[in-house]
Amino acid sequence: QVRLVESGGGLVQPGGSLRLSCAASGSVFSRINFMGWYRQAPGKQRELVAGMPTGLNTYYPDSVKGRFTISGETAKNTIYLEMNNLKPEDTAVYYCHVQQDFRPYWGQGTQVTVSS
Repeated sequence: QVRLVESGGGLVQPGGSLRLSCAASGSVFSRINFMGWYRQAPGKQRELVAGMPTGLNTYYPDSVKGRFTISGETAKNTIYLEMNNLKPEDTAVYYCHVQQDFRPYWGQGTQVTVSS
């Protein structure tokens, strides 16, 4: 069983930056198949904003490419999402997602609001 806890969300002005963290219980990076970040804005479907399948290229949709970066720190069992040049349309609840042994796990989400 993997437990994921996100943090780092908040209110930021357009053009600002945030770094989201996803702390995992246990050794999340062992037997991991996929790690990623999704977001869901009010009235919209949840969408993938950064995906890192093990052994494959990292994926970013065009809407965030060049502004968002996903990374992981094995020693801390933590996954990060660095977000730069934030725009109002980036406002959403952001969720960490991991697949370990092809079992899906989700965090509870952290709110990101981009507004002046």
